Amino acid sequence: MSLEQQISKGIMDAMKAKDTVRLSALRNAKKYIIEAKTSGPGIDELPDADVLKIISKLAKQGSDSAAIFMQQNRQDLADEELAQVAVYQEFLPKQLTADELTAEVQAIIAEVGASSMKDMGKVMGIASKKLAGRADGKDISAKVKELLA
Repeated sequence: MSLEQQISKGIMDAMKAKDTVRLSALRNAKKYIIEAKTSGPGIDELPDADVLKIISKLAKQGSDSAAIFMQQNRQDLADEELAQVAVYQEFLPKQLTADELTAEVQAIIAEVGASSMKDMGKVMGIASKKLAGRADGKDISAKVKELLA
């Protein structure tokens, strides 16, 4: 079952369970999936990689919004955003730990043969594709800089 189908099934299950937070989060994801499908000619079903990008973007936006709400002492709104982020994270692959990220980036650096900061672009291009959805872009960039410096 594709991710898009899992989300559709999740919407049905959330309606039956009267789980408003889950329903809202999944409907939001479905809206962006439908927008992506209608942007191109004749797309019947979005590939899982594209759906993952949409879901990870929504999770990141929700986390950022929650942080802003906490700064403004609006815990009620932050809790709502974090609940939706938890729903999105069920569909995302497990995030890499710091040690796993270091090992992956070291392997990519060895694969490319990078030796200095001049090679950062090459390493980032491969690392971004290989680690997409499993690590945040900022974390990947910071780790590459640390290891090449």
